[in-house]
Amino acid sequence: MLFNSYTFLLLYLPITAFVFFRLGGYSHRLAAAWLGAASLFFYGYWNPAYVGLLLASIFFNYGVGVALAWETDSGRLHRRSAILAFGVAVDLGLLGYYKYANFFIDTANQMFDTGLSFQEVLLPLGISFFTFTQIAFLVDAWAGKAREYSFTHYLLFVTYFPHLIAGPVLHHKEMMPQFAKAETYRLSWDNVTIGTTIFAIGLFKKVVLADGISPYANSAFAAADAGEQMDFFAAWGGALAYTAQLYFDFSGYSDMAIGLSRLFGIVLPLNFNSPYKATSIVEFWRRWHMTLSRFLRDYLYIPLGGSHKGRVRRYGNLMATMLLGGLWHGASWNFVFWGGLHGLYLVINHAWGALRKQLFPTAHTRGTIEKLAGWCLTFIAVVVGWVFFRAVTMEGALNMLSGMAGMNGVSLPAAFAPVLGGVGEILQSLGLDFTLGGGSSFVFTWAWTLPLIAIALFLPNTQEFMRNYRPGLDFDPVAGKPAFEWRPNLIWGMLLAFMTSAGLLSLSGATEFLYYQF
Repeated sequence: MLFNSYTFLLLYLPITAFVFFRLGGYSHRLAAAWLGAASLFFYGYWNPAYVGLLLASIFFNYGVGVALAWETDSGRLHRRSAILAFGVAVDLGLLGYYKYANFFIDTANQMFDTGLSFQEVLLPLGISFFTFTQIAFLVDAWAGKAREYSFTHYLLFVTYFPHLIAGPVLHHKEMMPQFAKAETYRLSWDNVTIGTTIFAIGLFKKVVLADGISPYANSAFAAADAGEQMDFFAAWGGALAYTAQLYFDFSGYSDMAIGLSRLFGIVLPLNFNSPYKATSIVEFWRRWHMTLSRFLRDYLYIPLGGSHKGRVRRYGNLMATMLLGGLWHGASWNFVFWGGLHGLYLVINHAWGALRKQLFPTAHTRGTIEKLAGWCLTFIAVVVGWVFFRAVTMEGALNMLSGMAGMNGVSLPAAFAPVLGGVGEILQSLGLDFTLGGGSSFVFTWAWTLPLIAIALFLPNTQEFMRNYRPGLDFDPVAGKPAFEWRPNLIWGMLLAFMTSAGLLSLSGATEFLYYQF
């Protein structure tokens, strides 16, 4: 079931919320059980067969968590460590089977010409997210930071439908105190208003903006994967179109998840914070998929040694973390390469930071020119990375990049020649060609891409609009005050009505969120 569907908005959500708050007036535990059951239905709506898999994972990890809590009380570290290793191994084994079995067999066949065969395994929705959520719980239970004896609350923690399919990756300590609060189970019109506003913004981002630009990104990458030579403007148009599509698709999902959760009185952690405004790749990863970055840092990078075992080891840890982060996104060498590329970016960024301190020991802050140069370099590096992230094949990605580098020439539709006049003749003398056909595609691609990139770069994001109403668990309302903020007044009400109407009218052609595939 999709957040951006009539079935969800007109049936599932109203029924789930109505019963939840009605039951909440009698029994908090019963209301929590209902929300957990409704979340299982939400998951099973896609494929009922995998509800059993999700429940088996929940029962297993709950049992391991209880065992870890008992061993913590007894103080036996070796047994706790063994139990943790067993639990994490089973979780990763399950994830590896469903997500990577076909990938590894296909890779072995290509490398060693083995001819191995394996039945096609259908990837369960959200398996990466509910697996990582539960691994984080087990590690926290091992460290004595989390314990859960209520199966109902644990079930709800894992299955909670606003985050189940595409995140955010939650921590046990973030959610359990909220599930225990009495006010969570009482309908709050403030929460309804705030949640509806955030959801409407996210819905507009997804079904109007992201889905609106998606045909231009899809056609460009389909051509690249088919082996067509892409000229400079066609390649950059496709790459930037996907850059905008992914931004508004994932940003829209993150807003919708936070808004939906707020309807139930639960505040989720932020997962998206204007990443294209980043002036370094380190800052980009503090803004993009924030809960995944947090997970990789806390449960992979730091256990590997982090930055405490020398510079070389630190860079190796960064590369290992990002390679695994890339593989987490999908069973494809393109994703592995994308992760490795970002690992290299991070190594270069940290190495430059260390060198900068030596060269300019008194320059503690970056000036405007340095920030602008950092933003340009970061944005271009991110766009290049997205080419590998989006392309189906490595050949398609390289084909797209060769076009972006101008290796296939630079051309404009012939319809532009009369408009440019003498400027067009000068450009032709410099190597630009005017080609017949493709004028409307060119115009629409750039007419969508440039405004959306400008919105991502220059307008406040949703949490900045909503800064006075606690839009996320870890949002700092002091930082980055925007020029205008959301208020429950007529002007914002009219804007909300417009975005909601536009979103609802676009639902007939709505598509899945891009992060559903991960």
